[in-house]
Amino acid sequence: MTKSQFLIGAAASASGKTTLTLGLLRAFARRGKRVQPFKCGPDYIDPQFHRLAAGSESINLDPFMATESHLRTLYARYGASADVCVAEGAMGLFDGYDRDRGSAAEIARTLRLPVVLVVDGRATAFSAAPLLYGFSRFDLSVEVAGVIFNRVTSPSHYAHLKAAAEAAGIEPLGYLPRDEAFRIPSRHLGLSLETLRTFDPVIDAVANAAEHTVDLDRIEASTHREFPTEPPYEPLPTRSLKIAVARDEAFNFVYRANLDRLAEMGEVTFFSPLNDTVLPPCDLLYLPGGYPEFHLERLEANAVMRRAVAEYIERGGRTLAECGGMMYLCQTIRDEAGRPHAMCGVLPLTATMEGMRLHLGLREIRYDSQSMRGHEFHYSRIEGEYPSAAQQYSARGEAVATPVYRYKGLWASYTHLYWSETDPLKLFE
Repeated sequence: MTKSQFLIGAAASASGKTTLTLGLLRAFARRGKRVQPFKCGPDYIDPQFHRLAAGSESINLDPFMATESHLRTLYARYGASADVCVAEGAMGLFDGYDRDRGSAAEIARTLRLPVVLVVDGRATAFSAAPLLYGFSRFDLSVEVAGVIFNRVTSPSHYAHLKAAAEAAGIEPLGYLPRDEAFRIPSRHLGLSLETLRTFDPVIDAVANAAEHTVDLDRIEASTHREFPTEPPYEPLPTRSLKIAVARDEAFNFVYRANLDRLAEMGEVTFFSPLNDTVLPPCDLLYLPGGYPEFHLERLEANAVMRRAVAEYIERGGRTLAECGGMMYLCQTIRDEAGRPHAMCGVLPLTATMEGMRLHLGLREIRYDSQSMRGHEFHYSRIEGEYPSAAQQYSARGEAVATPVYRYKGLWASYTHLYWSETDPLKLFE
């Protein structure tokens, strides 16, 4: 079985990968294609834009958090029923945590995906030729199938860029014009349904342009490749757990493959710490990250839910809390102005948004003889003293100070864990 499948890579960050990806996803979906989006790396925000553009859930592909065999399983499983598979790269094509380890190029090699390069054409013309020549020949195991130029000022400007691509031996597949209507708002705005709706006209505008200036037919034709069959899969032990997962505007940083793994373990029920007053009956509670800082008054006002969560944990209920979910379990969260808001009070700590500073990186948590990997990404910080139950390490094996909190049946940390390839219940053994 063959189908159109490709990875959108770039020479550098901020070249327009997300803009182009969203436009192509929407344009192919308009043609009646079943489109399966993927996101290279541990990002949990872009996949939500992908879902909006394509109408289907996006799947993360990360070579640090997952083994090669698991990456192949994910790709084959979720892409099997699609007509077109589109993976958005991260950073520059060869940028990884250690040279090109963990990069979009590594994913393209692993999955044998042809690469469609996006190149920012704002301040260049025929000088794009040596750039393209280098990218197409630097690693011959990474196939560059074509190039699309972004932020092109005019058809005559594109003529120069097209000539550069042809001189470098790379097929020019079109361009996106320079247009302020394509500007994607800041990722740190929350991901409410209202906010996502404001992105929809942006996606439509990019798709409209792509239908006129990008050769969609040629992209489909030139990226048809044999689609892999799913490797053998070892399921989890048979269980019938009740699993409650927080999901609303405040808690929505979730890997789709993680949710599917939970569904293998039993019945998954979603609930809202913002709106609901009853915690679903559960044997496992999952509080993922998100944007609690944008909803502090509503979280504080829902005292019934805060008490229900705290009582469940005090009874020894198994709980996984990540980043925003961990903040929700603190005594208070202080907003940017320093105003405190009462939270669940399980952890004797305070989370604060004062003096916001980004902390991020791939992480490995080691405890006893086990380990689990994930991604740290947050602007807040924790105040207070509480011992860490495990050591965390960066992707390069260097110890980091980010703590892991244990209390009764609770595991809590800033790290967003990836457990689709493992058994999350091993944390509680």
